[in-house]
Amino acid sequence: MVDVRDYLAREKLTDGTEVTVRAIRPDDGSAILEAFKALDAESIYRRFFSPKKELSDAELKQLTDVDFESVMALVVTALESDVEVLLGGGRLAIEGGDQPQSAELAFLTMGAHRGRGVASLLLRHLTRLGREAGLSHLEAEVLGENQAMLNVFRRSGLPLEQRREGSVVHVTLALRDPSIAPRGAGIRTSP
Repeated sequence: MVDVRDYLAREKLTDGTEVTVRAIRPDDGSAILEAFKALDAESIYRRFFSPKKELSDAELKQLTDVDFESVMALVVTALESDVEVLLGGGRLAIEGGDQPQSAELAFLTMGAHRGRGVASLLLRHLTRLGREAGLSHLEAEVLGENQAMLNVFRRSGLPLEQRREGSVVHVTLALRDPSIAPRGAGIRTSP
């Protein structure tokens, strides 16, 4: 089993861009603040389900200072002119007591990087971590208008259930059947 705090994998996006998938760190805070400032109002609304002008110190701490037991968070980064640039992030918030069965899944892809496979890549890695944690399923709340995110779940190759409640679609992805690997599951984890 991989220690999620040290999680690191080298991957390529659908356009061939080399990226790193790694555990989020507290020192990612400034990159997250910069990325948040560059988000359009629609992206913020789709992730937080309400308008938001900025992240509070408490919200930033919640995003970056995770315990990797009840919350596992990964980011996708790329080097641009020798500077690490944040392309997106995803997290599992594990629910339940001593033997949790599910986790809430959330993603955010920075605007210029949407449609490049960032969320699908994160989903594959988070699926692996969820299985290693013994989870049976992942759940997400997605605005019904967010067809791009719903398509990421539909194309994952995982058994999927959807239930609409008003403007929100509740998505459940089953993890238990080991014969079903998410598409692109050949994940390489670097030491």
